[in-house]
Amino acid sequence: MIENERITRYLTRLGDRLVAVSPPELNDPVYEYSFTPVNLKEINAFALPGGPMFVHRGMFDAAAVEGEVVGVMAHELAHVLLRHGTANASKAQNPWLQLGQIAGVVGGAVVGGAAGSAIMQGSQFGLGTLLLRYSRDFEKQADLLGAQLMARAGYDPRALARMFETIERESKSSGSGPQWMSSHPNPGNRTAYITKEAELLTIASAADDRDFQPVKSAFASLPPAKSMGDLARGKGDSGGEAPRSVGTPGQPVPPPSSQYRAITGGKIFQAAVPTNWISLPPNSAIKVVPQNGYGQLDGQTVFTHGVEFGVAQAASRDLREATNAWLKAVGQGNPQLRLAGDQQVMRISQRSAISTPLVNPSPLGGRERIRVYTTFLVDGSLFYYLTIVPEDEVENYQQAFQRVGESIRLTEAR
Repeated sequence: MIENERITRYLTRLGDRLVAVSPPELNDPVYEYSFTPVNLKEINAFALPGGPMFVHRGMFDAAAVEGEVVGVMAHELAHVLLRHGTANASKAQNPWLQLGQIAGVVGGAVVGGAAGSAIMQGSQFGLGTLLLRYSRDFEKQADLLGAQLMARAGYDPRALARMFETIERESKSSGSGPQWMSSHPNPGNRTAYITKEAELLTIASAADDRDFQPVKSAFASLPPAKSMGDLARGKGDSGGEAPRSVGTPGQPVPPPSSQYRAITGGKIFQAAVPTNWISLPPNSAIKVVPQNGYGQLDGQTVFTHGVEFGVAQAASRDLREATNAWLKAVGQGNPQLRLAGDQQVMRISQRSAISTPLVNPSPLGGRERIRVYTTFLVDGSLFYYLTIVPEDEVENYQQAFQRVGESIRLTEAR
């Protein structure tokens, strides 16, 4: 993420302006909008079901005027208002939209990706991210509603058409094309129908765009932007290196401390974890691990001890069905992952929940025991908490895992 107050405040102001003119019949009161700049070089932006939006630095670098950035943000907001992300996940019966896919930002970073530029981080347990691809029909709907939002906010919708042309040119010149094009296919005649829509709309009083160039200069003062490929190789998105190991996997792991400290997951949850466990920089989920419990082993990233928190898009309104659909998706990347007993009904933060025991080959040899706890968030997405430990160390971790689970408090707005 980008820790720059001027940039963040500016992007939030643009987003709030669009939300303020959105049709009330489409705007769900449970949505919590946020607008986060990301120091990545790809021309991309994406919004997640529930309101969180992320805009890559590359989008600002490519934009000539403020209206072009606002146009893309309006297009993404339209996907949220029209619930396209939720529809896509349901159709695919693949619930991979992670913590932040509804929840947004945890600890100042994207938690999970989707709808545009998510990254397949893939731990040993295989928790990854689904890249939602919008249909051409959804794209046209978002274009037209986005144009209307722009006009109401004081921007000429033709700026959106120009930005799409810029993205198309970049796509052709780069060969592989921007990530935007892979998830936002051109419905055809895009410039023509956006221009026609613009001619039919009345543009409100022109928005004040005097901060656009100073903000572009603020971006230029940041550390060089990383690419999504850099992130996949374990590099941070703020110009530094994210830790790839916590100690040395395979070496002895210290027992959980009897002392606990609080952690928070944005506006979604709070929990307590042993004080000698380390919170990893969030990416596709939040992991908290002991020394030597996470890192590189024999050329792959392994997660052998600790806990993880995340959010997935639910494929059903029935908790058991939603849980099993999500676990099936996880299992596609982990063919040796097996159910290790019956699911049990329990509670998380006073909500009905399900506990699912699993077993998987351990990268340390033998087997590892995984237990996944799931419940619904207010917006219908699936919150999960999982524990992982080698089978021969289960007894040493039972008390710590139980205490972490009992400490979870779901805090998202109702």
